Parts: sequence; C-alpha cells; structure tokens
Amino acid sequence: MMLNRKNTGRRAQLAPLMAITAAAAMALTACGGGSGTTGETSAAVQEQKITFIPKQLNNPYTDVVLGGGKDGSQEAGFASSQVVGPLEASASSQVSFINAETQAGTNVIVIAANDPDAVCTALGEARSAGAKIVAFDSDANPDCRDVFISQVVAKEVALIQTKLIAEQIGGSGEIAILSATANATNQNEWIKFMEEDLASNPAYKDIKLVAKVYGDDDDTKSFQEAQGLLQAHPNLKGIISPTTVGIAATARYLSTSAYKGKVALTGLGLPNEMRPFVKDGTVKEFALWDPAQLGYVAAFAGKALVEGKITGAPGDKFTAGELGDRTVEEGGVVIVGPPTVFNAQNIDQYDF
Repeated sequence: MMLNRKNTGRRAQLAPLMAITAAAAMALTACGGGSGTTGETSAAVQEQKITFIPKQLNNPYTDVVLGGGKDGSQEAGFASSQVVGPLEASASSQVSFINAETQAGTNVIVIAANDPDAVCTALGEARSAGAKIVAFDSDANPDCRDVFISQVVAKEVALIQTKLIAEQIGGSGEIAILSATANATNQNEWIKFMEEDLASNPAYKDIKLVAKVYGDDDDTKSFQEAQGLLQAHPNLKGIISPTTVGIAATARYLSTSAYKGKVALTGLGLPNEMRPFVKDGTVKEFALWDPAQLGYVAAFAGKALVEGKITGAPGDKFTAGELGDRTVEEGGVVIVGPPTVFNAQNIDQYDF
C-alpha cells in the first residue's frame, strides 16, 4: 500500500513541529514514563512518547518522511510525538537534541544520522537511560541503535542510478556525483556501490566518474556545486545526485543554462519538486521510494521495541500498521520497500 496518497497537506500539519529549535529542545521538561518492557500495564503504554530527530529541519524530503512518522505514531498508539533537530546537517549538530530527549525521559528516539559515529556516545547514554533507538533513512553506528529502517536494499538504490545515467548518456562519457554531506551513511554506501558497478559492469566500461562533490543538503551550496562541476569538467555528460535537495538544485541550474538537454541528470528526487524539470525536458528519469513509509514503519518499530515485542535481533517480526508485517534482517535492518522510477509518463500519478 502506498502512503504517498496521504501526503497532501502534510507540510502544513508539520509547520508547528518544524519550528522547534535547539533552545526549545533544551528547555524540555522531563516527560513521564520510562522505557517499556514486556508486561507493562496498558496505562503505562499509553504514556509512551516518541521523538524524531531528522538530519535537518525544513527539508522537503524530510517533511514527507516526518509526515509518515506522525501518522505511524498516532496509529501505533503513542501518547505524543514530536520533531526536534538542527537547521543545518552537520556531523555533530544532532547531539544536543539527543541529550535533551535523554533528560526528558523520551521512550523512543528515531534519528537519521548526519554522521554515524558523531551521535554514538549520546545515543548510548540515551539507551542507558532506557530509551529505544530507531535509526531511519541514514544509519547510526549499529552499536548505538536497536534497529535501522532502510529505504530499500542499498545496492539496489545504487544500481538503479547507474543504470539510469548510463541509459541517458548513451553508455559512454564523463559523469559526476553531487552528494549530500561527506559523512552521510546512506549517501556513502550508495556511492560505494555505484563506483563498484561502474568499475565492474562491462556495459559501463566507457563511462568515467571524474568527480564527487558535496552540497551538504543545502540548496544554495548544491546549486553552486552543480555550476562548479560544469565549469571544471566541460566534457561532462551526466550528473547523479542521490539526494533530493541536490537533484532539485542541479535541475534548477541546468534548466536555465546552455547545458539543458546536453547534460543528463538523474538521482533521487521528490516527484512534486522534480515535475517541472521532467516536463520541460531538463530531466528524463529519476528514482525514489515512498519517503512517508520510512517514518511510518519507524514509529511501529519503536512501539514494538518499547513494548518488548522485538529486540532488534535478526528474525524478529512486527506489524507496521497498513504496511503489514516487517522482519528484522541481519545487522538489525528493516527494509521498507522498492524504489520507483519517475518519468513524464507516470510522474503525475504521485503527490509527495
């Protein structure tokens, strides 16, 4: 079942949550209720609280993910849910928010790590205080969380992007990657698989990866990095941007430049943001999963953890509401679903 049909208006619903800042987070007072265990009374269960800490606030992709998290939290039966987080996606920017949630006695912390190790000590302290830790979208160090909710199999995401760029440049030429932050777990894993695919697949022997740059999931910086790539590599035939901020910023640059129609662009993007660039011919195809499902499944995983129904061990199973049963795989990973390729023929069918 696709949650994207439910996303209309989610940004408006999330606006009050997005306004939470570091100062507000540090001012939180202790929330009632410790960590859940098997055998808790129903009254105690009803007091459970969940907090989402994204890479950064005011990110369109994040808004959709958090919309799914809000829906999942309500359906799973949490007494309250909230969003806190930094305005910039730097390595250590999430630590103060984790510490505040630990002090507040939050039962479940759901985090998309900007850096897998920079948040580790703070997450360890939160676990020691009784919180369950669910990583989603971008994993924390596995030693510092209970489960990781992954979009899809990482290698599958990478191979779709190399396939799309190869098709769009005719199987030969120079390409570049415009990523998010240099330490983002998900980005680096995808890029590793892309590099391996480009090096080992005979179909890609005439494709050369000439540059990797980082826009830090900042629109302005991503736009400038895209511009810099074209200036530094005049023979560039394609760009892969596996980040929704980066691909949208790059498309905006290409759409008004002399490179439109000459330099291919693909990666991971939101249909609502990419629609005009698909329709004006700047972008032919790109991919993504349903981001709302990440937040939705993460909320149910947190509920199962805090109630003692799962521990994060391989083989554990839980039910994620309307998305059905999910199984914890090796490494404590839970896979949400396959990616979709968007183009001019199907993009109007999606609203997120």
